[in-house]
Order: sequence, then structure tokens, then C-alpha cells
Amino acid sequence: MIQRIAGIDEAGRGPLAGPVVVAAVVFPPGRTPVNGLDDSKALTARKREALYPRIIERALAWKIVFIAPAEIDRRNIYHATLHGMREALLGVAHVADVARIDGNRLPPDLPCPAEAWIGGDARDRTIMAASILAKVARDQAMRELHLLYPHYGFDQHKGYPSPSHLQALREHGPCPHHRRSFAPVRDCGGTPMQGDLLAQTAPC
Repeated sequence: MIQRIAGIDEAGRGPLAGPVVVAAVVFPPGRTPVNGLDDSKALTARKREALYPRIIERALAWKIVFIAPAEIDRRNIYHATLHGMREALLGVAHVADVARIDGNRLPPDLPCPAEAWIGGDARDRTIMAASILAKVARDQAMRELHLLYPHYGFDQHKGYPSPSHLQALREHGPCPHHRRSFAPVRDCGGTPMQGDLLAQTAPC
């Protein structure tokens, strides 16, 4: 029996700012209807952006979930990512027989049978597709943040702890979209946040 597989992957666990983004994709059973899929990290930005609309067009279902920095700080990045994976799967479970989740742990209370695939973004084409959706969506979100906070260079480093980002943190302090539970942000004046309201009103 050919199963309908929900591939699930995330982008943005390591950055100091911005959301962690999780995507789920289900293709029709049989041959994957999108050529050129690969782990998003192995593709150029231009290739990912070209594949993004083709994945959405040819998937039976897809879902992208954004977990905000305040939620990351409240749950911690590990549990926030698992929460996002569950939410993404809930969005496509109506057409999925089984889920394949990149990594070595499964979120609790999933709506269908699931498997954890270590290195799945290089092994399974549905996980590859999910990794591309998550990466493109997150990169776009960081470019939008750059328009609000251009002095951090979010359009270039996407929130990762590059030397230029760390220097901007030292000069300007954290903005409301920095993850205050991450040590480099705390070290630059980002005190831990207590709930969404503080995250929204924190000085930049």
C-alpha cells in the first residue's frame, strides 16, 4: 500500500532573533511531483524560491507555522520546535497516513502515526519539500524585519550569530524580535521576558 506521507521540517532553531518556522507537506501517493528537491541547505536561495510555489501548487496539503521569539523564550527552543511540528502536522493530517519528522524526537500527542528520521532532510523528498517551505518563509520574514530594524542586518544573516549581528547587538541592544533566553542576547542587555506583552514592548 502506498502511503500519503507528511514530511515535516523546521528552519531557524539557531538564530538569536526571529521566529522558528516549521512546515509540513503531503504529496499525492507515488512519484513525487516536483523535480529538483534537496535539503534546503544544499540549495541556493534562488533555487529554493523557484521550488517554493511548485511545492505549494502540487502538494495535497501544506502548512507553515511561525513560532514567535516570545513563545521560544517561554517554552525554550526545543519544546517550541516540537510544538510547531505538532501544529504543522495538525494542518495536513486530514490527508496524511503517516508523518516523517526530521530529527530524533517526536512531539507528543500527534494526530497520526509518525517516524523520526535523523538526517531526513537529505533522505526523504517530503521532508526536503518541508525544509524548503520553512526556509523560504523564514528568510522572507527576516527580510521584512530588516525593513523595521535595518541596523541589525537581518536581511543578510537572518538572525544567526554572525560577527556583524553580535556587533549590532552590542551597539544597539536587542529589539523586540530577539530571543532573550539566548545567552548572547542576555549578554547584550536582553533580560529574560515574562510573557508576550513584555516581548512586544521591550526597548530596542
